[in-house]
Amino acid sequence: MTFKIITLGCKLNYCESAAIAEGFLADGFESVSDGEFADVCIINSCAVTGTAVAKVRHELSKCRRDNPDGVTVLCGCYPQSYPEEAALNSGADIVIGNAGKGRLAETVRAFMRDRVKTVKITPLGREFDESSSAPDEDRTRAFIKVEDGCDRFCSYCIIPTARGRVRSLATEKITAQAVQCVRNGHREIVLTGINLGCYGQELGLTLSDAVKAVERSGVERIRLSSLEPEMITDEEIERLRAVRTLCPHFHLSLQSGSDTVLKRMNRKYDTERYRHVADRLRGAFPNCSVTTDIIVGFPEETDEEFLQTVDFVREMGFAKVHVFPYSLRKGTIAAVMKQVPPSVRTDRVKMLTAAAKETELRFCDKQRGTVQTVLIEKPQSAQYSHGFTENYTPVRLYGAELERHTLVRTEIFASRDGYCLGRVFGER
Repeated sequence: MTFKIITLGCKLNYCESAAIAEGFLADGFESVSDGEFADVCIINSCAVTGTAVAKVRHELSKCRRDNPDGVTVLCGCYPQSYPEEAALNSGADIVIGNAGKGRLAETVRAFMRDRVKTVKITPLGREFDESSSAPDEDRTRAFIKVEDGCDRFCSYCIIPTARGRVRSLATEKITAQAVQCVRNGHREIVLTGINLGCYGQELGLTLSDAVKAVERSGVERIRLSSLEPEMITDEEIERLRAVRTLCPHFHLSLQSGSDTVLKRMNRKYDTERYRHVADRLRGAFPNCSVTTDIIVGFPEETDEEFLQTVDFVREMGFAKVHVFPYSLRKGTIAAVMKQVPPSVRTDRVKMLTAAAKETELRFCDKQRGTVQTVLIEKPQSAQYSHGFTENYTPVRLYGAELERHTLVRTEIFASRDGYCLGRVFGER
């Protein structure tokens, strides 16, 4: 019996797909690639935007078309957020939420025996479900899910419904997963979570405890995924600063550079607080990069509020900005607010993207003349090797055939549109 998993959405879903795969392999199934026939086709779904849900529906249709006699499984955030819609309209044989993903093989075996459509969407508990997450080691950087859930309830966001409340993986479990990744050849580990900065709040711990748990594995580089600025205190920055292997790259979620929009979003900070955290991080970690994401066209956003965001982006000098048009999600407060016309959203995305490109180019230009360590990714071109510095600057090394997972000391001598050029000094 064969299976395949199509994973949509965030890095957490990939960690959970790794756990799903482990369960199927342990149950005697064989994994096949997307595009091949599979007896079981699993869609591990996302629901954060309307586009994400559209992708889920597309993949479900494709699975049913390519595997008409196979078993189709829909799991994850879409059914957890919209259970009736997913159960009635998806056409999947098995519909399951975010609880019990790690035991999905058992559910599939039961369906194969009884051939009765199965819907299991249960409330999420307050305990971290270790069976539903494993390190995602398919990339050059290994990802470990250390936190799940969110208690923030932003007015536009369905994630608290999809993921439940904050819960954290114990530090000894984090260390064990990190050791596994190091043994398998990974030289960088990324900690990820739905609201990573909330790690450990129910355990009397903080994010720095999770970072130190990874440090004990001996891995050479540790990186953090997205952080909420209000969770990063001055004291926590000092604790993080003490971890020598922590990469100086911080993705601080902004969402808007207008204080009035942030208030309507129910974000727990303002631009002054955001500026303070970014300044402290830059002071504690020399040549660090600060990246972010921003929602454009949030309900009731005026031209003046949007221009405040553009000005703030230029002031902050972000290394990279992910710009998203607002996407209405049923069941959120923002869904019943006055919407910004789609054409206005589109125009604003273009304008902010242009401003963000300016700051990205300036950041890359500042890297010229520095010597940094580059982690080589899998080959993308026969002409050059490609990798990322500690501060997540993309670098191309022409004329150097370097193996994936290699760490090389590199002199940055030029910048281009979105990346830098480097010369190899030697391996680490």
